[in-house]
Amino acid sequence: MRNPSQPLAMFAVLMCSLFVAPTASAQAPLRARIDAFVQAELARQKVPGLAVGVVSHGKVLLAKGYGFSNLEHRVPVTADTLFQSGSVGKQFTTMAVMAQVEAGRLSLSDKVTKFFPDAPATWSAITVRHLLTHTSGIADLEGLLDTRKDYTDEELARFAYALPLEFSAGSRWNYSNTGYVLLGILVNRVAGTFYGNVLAEQVFKPAGMKTARGISEADIVPNRAAGYRQVDGELKNQEWVSPSLNTTGDGSLYVSVKDMLAWDAAVQRQAFLTPESWKEILSPVKLNSGAPYPYGFGWQLEERGGKPIHLHGGAWQGFRSTFARYIGDSLSIVVLANADFAQTGSFVDGIATLVNPSLAIPPLAPIEDREPHVTARLKQLLEQARTGTLSPGDFASLPPKAFEELAKRHQQALGALGPAGALVLAQRLTRGDDRLYTYLVTFGPRTFRYFVVLTPEDRVAAFGMRPHTP
Repeated sequence: MRNPSQPLAMFAVLMCSLFVAPTASAQAPLRARIDAFVQAELARQKVPGLAVGVVSHGKVLLAKGYGFSNLEHRVPVTADTLFQSGSVGKQFTTMAVMAQVEAGRLSLSDKVTKFFPDAPATWSAITVRHLLTHTSGIADLEGLLDTRKDYTDEELARFAYALPLEFSAGSRWNYSNTGYVLLGILVNRVAGTFYGNVLAEQVFKPAGMKTARGISEADIVPNRAAGYRQVDGELKNQEWVSPSLNTTGDGSLYVSVKDMLAWDAAVQRQAFLTPESWKEILSPVKLNSGAPYPYGFGWQLEERGGKPIHLHGGAWQGFRSTFARYIGDSLSIVVLANADFAQTGSFVDGIATLVNPSLAIPPLAPIEDREPHVTARLKQLLEQARTGTLSPGDFASLPPKAFEELAKRHQQALGALGPAGALVLAQRLTRGDDRLYTYLVTFGPRTFRYFVVLTPEDRVAAFGMRPHTP
């Protein structure tokens, strides 16, 4: 349902350089450079509308809208325009869960079967912590639900019960919107009210997030943006989904840039919860093997230039979002867009580089390939994808329907490109117990980034390609 936007985005480690906060006289030209960059990138990506917020050392450098929130009525985006949060909303579901923990209504170590007694026996080891950290093993329901059907909480839970477990609880990390759907239902049950009401009273109102709210097509919502998608190169309105699927805990919120700047200030002062709870939220999960994975509770915990970045992205129903906090640089950036094809992470990276050049991501370049047998296998995998001969046995617990969708999508994309050239290894990273390989590969005159994640059993956990821009 709510795509994390960039769950596999890897941030290279750079040499740090001393960065001094801009003086008052330097801020104006910096704002102008950021503004010029955003406008140029907006035109390059052909995104209908965008809102950007930038905070440096506690001072708001920029809070501005660009383009149109509604193309049919030519309504411009402002800092008050409301966008769908997508998976950035998982940070707020986390807050609702932790509020119940602090109220004594549940514990992070509680087995989820305590709250879902009809769950299958295979769930007996899954805890609330596993749901928060995407380590439950429960498969992602994205692409499996009928998005035109309304579901009750009980129906959503039963749908999740029928999904096969991908791995034993805590043994691996794999992004699962299902876990956060279940967390929303869990809060509904233990709090005795809708989780959105918990957020409204315990987070949005005290944080000063004056317009943040749950999604509703029925309500009159001032400053609501329209979402857009691209079909065969042509802009279309977002696809309709049933109202119930915009009430789930995996990211069903409206937020403005002003709301997100207020949220950033609340996160900065670690408001509403105890220091111990915030430490839980912002600590990398440890897998059963003891290996850390850079994800906390609703936050990716990455690194740039040897300094931490806490971030998350989102995508849903014609919207994309990225919120990043560069902890070592006292810099926060939020980008909200009303297009499912918007590369909001590119806006964030570009703005961060303007504020502090040491935050620039170096271009991918060839590195020594010490595993030519892996490269040969992954080259064969790419050819199998192109010719429609992928084998589901090569993939890690991918449900049949999800495998069929993946195979079809890649065959269509790769079939139009023709055979691939040589694979050139550009990055190899370990994430938990998995390995991520990123290659540069040519198809005729075009170069792409090709990435594959392999489990310890050498099965494919993630597989994709995107155009490479040097």
